[in-house]
Parts: sequence; C-alpha cells; structure tokens
Amino acid sequence: MLVSAVLAQKKNADYRLHIRHAQSSIKIDGILNENDWLLADSADRFYMVLPMDTSYANLKTVVRLTYDNNNLYVSAVCYTPSPGYMVESLKRDFAFLKNDNFIFFMDPFDARTDGFTFGANAVGAQWDGIMYEGSKVDLSWDNKWYSTVKNYPDRWVFEAAIPFKSIRYKKGIKEWGINFSRNDLKSTEKSSWAPVPRQFPTAALAYTGTIVWDEAPPVATHNISIIPYALAGVTKDFEHNKDAVWRKEIGGDVKVGLTSSLNLDLTVNPDFSQVDVDQQVINLNRYELFFPEKRQFFLENGDLFANFGYADIRPFFSRRVGLNAPIRAGARLTGKIDKNWRIGVMDIQTGQSSADNVAGQNFGVVTLQRRVFSRSNIALMFVNKDATGSAPTAGSTGLAYNRNVGAEFNLASSNNIWTGKLLGLKSFTPGVSGHDYVQAANIQYLSKYWTLALQQQYVGRNYNAEVGYVPRKGYNKLNPLLQHNFLPKSGIILSHGPQISGTYFFDEAFNPTDYETILSYLITFRNRSTLTVSGLDDYVKLLQPYDPTNTGKVKLPVGFKNHWQTIDIQYASKPQSVFTYLVEAARGGYYDNGTKNTLIGQVGYRFQPYVNLLVNASYNDLHLPQPYGHSTFWLIGPRADVTFTNTLYFTTFVQYNQQANNLNINSRLQWRYKPASDLFIVYGDNSIPSPFTIKNRQFTIKWTYWCNI
Repeated sequence: MLVSAVLAQKKNADYRLHIRHAQSSIKIDGILNENDWLLADSADRFYMVLPMDTSYANLKTVVRLTYDNNNLYVSAVCYTPSPGYMVESLKRDFAFLKNDNFIFFMDPFDARTDGFTFGANAVGAQWDGIMYEGSKVDLSWDNKWYSTVKNYPDRWVFEAAIPFKSIRYKKGIKEWGINFSRNDLKSTEKSSWAPVPRQFPTAALAYTGTIVWDEAPPVATHNISIIPYALAGVTKDFEHNKDAVWRKEIGGDVKVGLTSSLNLDLTVNPDFSQVDVDQQVINLNRYELFFPEKRQFFLENGDLFANFGYADIRPFFSRRVGLNAPIRAGARLTGKIDKNWRIGVMDIQTGQSSADNVAGQNFGVVTLQRRVFSRSNIALMFVNKDATGSAPTAGSTGLAYNRNVGAEFNLASSNNIWTGKLLGLKSFTPGVSGHDYVQAANIQYLSKYWTLALQQQYVGRNYNAEVGYVPRKGYNKLNPLLQHNFLPKSGIILSHGPQISGTYFFDEAFNPTDYETILSYLITFRNRSTLTVSGLDDYVKLLQPYDPTNTGKVKLPVGFKNHWQTIDIQYASKPQSVFTYLVEAARGGYYDNGTKNTLIGQVGYRFQPYVNLLVNASYNDLHLPQPYGHSTFWLIGPRADVTFTNTLYFTTFVQYNQQANNLNINSRLQWRYKPASDLFIVYGDNSIPSPFTIKNRQFTIKWTYWCNI
C-alpha cells in the first residue's frame, strides 16, 4: 500500500482550468468589467473542507484567470449570505483561521512539493509567501505584486496582478498546479476548488488541480531587482554609562533572475532593523531555545537550507550568521534547474568584532535536492565555517573551522497520507573524532480517523554544528504517537478523540535518562473553539548540573533523579468573535520533589478592521526545597496593531519578563509607499522594572526601495 501511494499519480488531475491571453489591459480595481474577465473560464464549484469534506461548499466562490506579457491576473468573487466580514486588521500576512479570506496556492512545476501563495482577507490585507514541504508556508517572504478588494452587500471581490518577474517557473511548461481556498468565519466554512480531505490544510500541494495555458507563459527578458536602503539611528547604553552611538549606513540587495526558475541574491552591508522583535518566553528548559529566521535575505527558497534535518537537529541555522559580528557581504544562488532538481548555494562573509573578540568568518553552504517517485526527494548538504581574521579563537592556534556533511531522504506519498524522513549527518572539527555523527528517521500515517507516527534519533556526543541548531547531544530518542478521531455528523462537536504520545531519551549506551508520556483528549467544536485535557508523566535524570529556576542559584548535581505528574487543561475560544481568548492551566510536580503551577492566557479584541489588541501572559509558581524555596515568574506581553490603511501600519509590543528582570518596548511604524518598498521608523528600549532603570535605547529610521530593471 505504501509503495503504491508513493508512486501514484496526481490525485486531482481531472480538475483543470484553462487560461487565455488577455486581449486588452486589465485594471486592478475590483470591478471586473473588462471583456477578458467575462470571456475567461471560471472555477466555481468549490468543495467543502470544513466542517465536513463530503459535499460542495454552501458559499459560492467564482475564480477566473487571465494574463498578458507581464502579469498573471486572478479574480475571485466571494459571495456572502449577509453583509459584513470578520478580519483581524489591514496588516499583511494575517492569521489564516482568524480572517475571512481568499488565497490561492500555485505550483508552477506541478511537482506538488513547493511553490508560491498569494491572497487577501475581506478588507484587502495582502497575504504572500513561499511554500515548502508540500503544504507549509513561510509568510516572511515578500515580493512585488498588486491587489485590491472591493466590498458589496452580498459579496466581496478580490483582484490581483502577479508579475511574472516575482515568481519562479520553467520556460515552456504549459501546465501548473494550483488550488483556490476560501475561509468564511461567520459560516465556519472552509472550502477549496480541487477537493482536499479535512485532515489536511487547503495549502496541501498534493491536492492541487491544474491550470492549462493556451500558450507557454511569457518569460521576462530582464529580471533584475535592485533594493537599496539608507539608515540613520542612535543607540545609547545607559547601563554601562556609555556615550550614544550614531549609525549612518547604506547598503542593499540585488536579485538577479538568471533564468525564470533560478535566482541569484546578492547583499552588501545588510541591515535588519525592521525585523520584528522575538516574543520572549519563560525559560525553564535545560537546553537552548529556538527562534525563527525573519531576515529577508535568507528567505527565498530558504527551506533548502533551514529545513534540512529536524526541528531539533539542524546542520544550518541562519541566525548563527551575523550573531556576534556584522555581515559584510553575501551571495545566494537558489531555485530549480528543472522539475526534479533544486539547488542552493550560499556564501557569507562577516567582519571582525572587537567587542566580542571574534575574527571575521566565512560561511559557505551547498545543498542539492532531487525529486524521486511522486513527491519524495533526496537531498545533500555541505556546511563550512572558517575564521578569516586574526582575532584569537578559543581552543585554536590557527584558523578554526567547522564542517558538516549530510544526506536525507524525504518521503511524501502522492496523497500526503504517508510522510517520513531518513537523515544522516557527520561533523568535522579540529582535534575531534568519533561519536561525531547523527542518524535519525521518522514515519507518519495521517488519515481522517487515525494518526500514527514514530520518530527515532541518535546524536553523538561529539557532533558539532557550529552554524546549526542542535540543543542536545549524546543521546538516543524515540517519539511514538497514536491518535484517533471521532467525527460526529451533528451536534456542537466537530471532532474529538484520544491521543497518546511520548518522548523517551537514552544515553549512547541506551540507558534511560529522561522521558515524558502524554495522554490527551482533544475536542474541536463546530464553532472552531477547542478543548484539550492532558495528563503528563515526566522523569529526568540530570546529565549536567541544573538550576531548576534558571536564576543563577545552586545547581542540582549530575545524576539527580526526578519523577512527577502533571494535569493540563487548555481552551481556545471561537476565532470568529471580535473578542477572543485562550486559557491554559497546569498543576503538577517538578524537580527535587517540588511542585509547579502554571497559568497561561491570551486575550484579544479587534476594532475591525483598523485595530487589533492582544495580551499574552504566563505565570509560573514554583515550590521547591531550599535553597530554591518559593519562586514566581510573570511574563506579560501586550501588543497593539494599528492599521491605518493596508499600506500603513503601527505596532507596539511590550514585554515584561520577571525571570530576566527586564521590560522591553518595541514600536515600529511601516509605510509601504510602493509595492515591496518601505519606510520604517523603529524604537526600542530595555529597562529594569524595579527600581525602574533604563538599560538601553535605540531609535532607527530606514528607507528601502524595490526597483525592477
């Protein structure tokens, strides 16, 4: 069964939509009064995905396509049973489940593994991203395109122009994969043109239909984008009583379309001042936390680099680059050679940091991916880090280096029910040999009623990925999961069922060191609110000294054994209300026969479509024997998003972290005065709440402009 599923052909091959060249110009105004729209073929029989996937959608949606020598044009008429809409705001890249929206997923190679997505919510906030691993979307990607939304009493209309220069495709291919998705919160209906089983997102490229071009799509003869920036800013370190440091910088990126599917990115003296601040967490973990990459230079085809391996075994993690020293220049060559081959080559040079006594470093990465069977692939990766300066490097008298080589097989069946991975990695570090490799594998079966998964990992104690993210070494790990869904045909419950999962760690000799077993019952209501009740059983044998409060107190010794149980309850309200909330409560044991009580909450309110207010809060109450005693940790993070228009946004994010004794404020004004061209004004400060003392402040103004040649 598994072999036939892997080798099977496209599931929705019969869903075909023909697209013809426009005979006149198309104006993006949401009116759709051009003759080419009237003559275009339509996709208008959408299938329901949620709440049930066994019938046509109740809400009518009509999609049409056309094109000229420069753009692909998409229109969608989204009919509604009553006036009004439900959206978060006018801000780009909104949360899918919290907005009435129309989105389409495009796979120009019809490989059903990667592609592009564009769309908008019911008031015109744009959504765009790159797709990878068959259904995942990276919304940090940004490019140049045009759209508008026009509202009527019984419908809202989306109209867009996607420049061929903004997407990657192979010359001469006349059939592309595509699917159209509609989400309507008032009716709680999610639908798609080509049918998608309810257990998968409508972004699942395994279930795309096909657009058939009347002739091969035009190829841009010159596809070069120059994206300069200019920046001015000031930083003041009050904590160490240092003078203000002024910044005046220029730099930029260049994007060169070598072919219609292969792109060269160049950067000189890049700056990332406009990037959103990371959301803080209370760290009661023994290992390093992961924060995602948000810098634009690393994002196009970023899955080739960032998703090699597993979430906790990554040989390359781009946030290591430029961590302690400024990036001087970089180049990336990424894209598709043809339907079966993808390539990624990256080289980045950092400068020397006298403050951290770090030499300049060169980072090189090469990755190659070959599609096999229907949707699976084999990938190779080589990562190299070399010191290129003369600053001292700890533990080395010469030029220090670290290298990683790896190979993986990624399984994806034609119907997406079977997925998996087989991974091998080897590191090379001066003076280190033995136990310096990784072997890991997983398999998952996902149907409407059953989910079965098993993952295995081995990471040697000497494995070293200095440019990667591997928070733990010297272990074997097993992760089983079993879940069953019951699907009532009526009533307030949409689905419910039990889930049992576990994480079991062993040392390299397969002696148990720690484990966590979770038994849960999951309920999804028909209004899309959710309730989860879980019981957890934890055991930890410390492999290194550890302070269970992470506040610098005396550490528990190596070999110290801990065993406890926890009960956890979480409820998330229905997303279609302007007032939303999430509450989670947990009570149980903790290290050293202690106890831990946790409360987590999120409250949101939106004044549609201009203001979205959100407050995240968590409270941890620890009771431990001396010398730890009683500790409480609050983390409170109010956030306000004000969207004056769909091109002018103001965001303020305040974070109070009691554990770190820090109050952080980050405010950002963004004006998108032209597509993909912005003016940013960013203010941030860090302070000690009690007694209130400013630690540092920074203020930055940055201008960027996207120019196509």
